[in-house]
Amino acid sequence: MSHVEWIFRPEVSRPIVVCAFAGWNDGGEGATTALRDLRDRWAARRFAAIDPEEFYDFQVHRPTVRLQPGLTRRLEWPRNELSLCRSGERDVVLLLGTEPNLRWRTYAQEILQVCVELGAELLVTLGAFLADVPHTRPAPVSASSTDPDWLTRPGVEPARYEGPTGIVGVLHDAAPAVGLPSLSLWAAAPHYLPSGPNPKVALALLEALRDVVGLEVDTRDMARIAEGWQRRVDEEIAEDPGLADYVRQLEREGTGEPSPMPTADDLVEELERYLREQGRDQGAGG
Repeated sequence: MSHVEWIFRPEVSRPIVVCAFAGWNDGGEGATTALRDLRDRWAARRFAAIDPEEFYDFQVHRPTVRLQPGLTRRLEWPRNELSLCRSGERDVVLLLGTEPNLRWRTYAQEILQVCVELGAELLVTLGAFLADVPHTRPAPVSASSTDPDWLTRPGVEPARYEGPTGIVGVLHDAAPAVGLPSLSLWAAAPHYLPSGPNPKVALALLEALRDVVGLEVDTRDMARIAEGWQRRVDEEIAEDPGLADYVRQLEREGTGEPSPMPTADDLVEELERYLREQGRDQGAGG
């Protein structure tokens, strides 16, 4: 039984599917911020969604009640929406979702089945991890693949990571079985900043979509947002001498080219950090 709810079945031309998932794969909310920017900029049309019923623990990802005009109440469940837009001469399918709690293999197969039905030529996932990088420098990005053709392209490295993984890792593991090439883009986000969207990380991922994948992405607005964001962060950090010293230390250590790919220790530490934050959120929510 399919868990994909179709609004309409679009006619597409040589589509690329780009995915981003809130949760552990989304340090600084860089991946989901980048995908929302694409969705809004390209006026993407929602054509399908994945029913959340089988894939979430709703005590972890609780539905939200919203008030609508006229005091009408609406219940919003965790979203996994597929939208269609166009970049240059080809169609792009955007999947903005939340990493599921349950049945990861089934969830991944639902996404891949949509890719097959639409005749997708490439699956791209966006991710961001917390790392020892300064907010004052461009966020480093890595591009990796297991596809032989993509490995011949500049800037794309073999996927050699070992350690804990998220739903993006499951998708890339399953994609070859349906004959779908896949590319993974990961950006590094400063771990010392409070939670919230980091536009510099989103900007780095958008630039990678433009420079590595070849999509026609206009990054000027996100670049302006990132500049304003950095000015505000600089002002706040300047008021904390200890943190300012730490940032300067990261800048000195980063005079060489830092490795943007997370190690197993990096991701274990980030997973522990993410679980602690989830626990605090649940406690605050009663």
